[in-house]
Amino acid sequence: MNTDALAIIEQCQAWYEDEVIEDFHKRTNLNNLDYVLNRMNFAKRCCADDANLCEIISVAPAQQSASQEFIDDILRKNRFDVQYREQLEKTSATGTVGAYVNLKNTTFVEREDGSKTAEGGNISINYVDGDCIVPLTVENRLVTECAFSATGKCKGKDRTTLVIFTLNEGSYVAETVVFDEFGKMIDSEKSEVTLGNVKPFAIMQNAEVNNLRNMTGYGLPKIYNSIPVLKAMDLCYNVLFSDLSKADKIVLINEALCEIRDDKGKPALTPQQKEIFVMLGEKLPQEKSLIQEYNPEIRVEQITKAIELVLSLLSMSFGYGTKKYTFENGKITTATEYIGEKQECMQELNKQRNNATDYITDIIHAAMWFSNTFCGTSYNVEEELSIEFDDSYIEDKQAKLESMRADALSFAEVPILKVWYLMEKYNLSEEEAKGYLENKEEEIDDLED
Repeated sequence: MNTDALAIIEQCQAWYEDEVIEDFHKRTNLNNLDYVLNRMNFAKRCCADDANLCEIISVAPAQQSASQEFIDDILRKNRFDVQYREQLEKTSATGTVGAYVNLKNTTFVEREDGSKTAEGGNISINYVDGDCIVPLTVENRLVTECAFSATGKCKGKDRTTLVIFTLNEGSYVAETVVFDEFGKMIDSEKSEVTLGNVKPFAIMQNAEVNNLRNMTGYGLPKIYNSIPVLKAMDLCYNVLFSDLSKADKIVLINEALCEIRDDKGKPALTPQQKEIFVMLGEKLPQEKSLIQEYNPEIRVEQITKAIELVLSLLSMSFGYGTKKYTFENGKITTATEYIGEKQECMQELNKQRNNATDYITDIIHAAMWFSNTFCGTSYNVEEELSIEFDDSYIEDKQAKLESMRADALSFAEVPILKVWYLMEKYNLSEEEAKGYLENKEEEIDDLED
């Protein structure tokens, strides 16, 4: 076990999950009273914004193929859309996620050479977080042998499953071991199955080069280098929170003005009056008047400048550019808005999308191999896949519509351009758009109408 890497991943996981960091958030004030800093959980926000930029729309064979139905079915049954989104965030948080393919409800058969294989069963994709991944062999930054662990519940009791994938003469061997809640191996659930030459697992890492030592086989946790800035963000937030919590107006009054007295005859205030008024005896500060208002100042300008500086530092240490987060015209501009307007820093984004494409492709090819081997299908486990990413976060939709409208009007002899414009503008199907153009009584001078 690489304890150095797992310690870093665990630290980043704590910030992502908005845990209280003992040596930072827990503090003691000047009066020796313990308190806990309020947390903004900006680490989660950063990871979520990164995930937005790698969302996918569809996964399909590059050429028309019978595997399309299989791909749709395997992804739907394994809730890939939900799990992939979560894994995108955790890739930014901890640097590494993974998945492996296995069979459920299968029958194991012993071969003549003593090895075991499986027959039938349901193909399943198991998604794994970075702290449950142990790279065993790494070649050119690619993990070729790996172990995965996971702890779950079985009839109310903890069960930890360890699956180890190793190569033996070019074929993968999957060894599965299960431990009970006391860490004792359950012999009846131990198995070892010989697979084929297609890698039955996939690893997705952060595309940015990992500059941390002793993390071979793991991606760079983006949160780790940003922890000092995330601390500064929480400190800025607590300054603002403190100013706001003390911002109630206070009215200082002379007790001579108070007609309400307690059972001992001393001046007193009702609970409602105590929210506003404070009695200071016979004299007020500097004896200015019998009634004096005190309005605490909220240091908006100073706090805003501090937060803006911290956001700039966070952008440099975490984002796709130096303006991932910034104040513009009195509002915080996020990564998606910035990239959409400026169209910069796309090279880093494309690297991450390449990693995501390889990850999804490896999962699909592994599932195809399992289907061919154990379910009697004949899919091409090397076929190229076309993965379409959602670019709505990084393009100006209005500008795109204006461009499509201009093309449709300029090239009236190409009617398909009008069809595409109507489809995009009004969210119509191709048949609906064509039907509208065929049934219109006169030419459209302005497609906006």
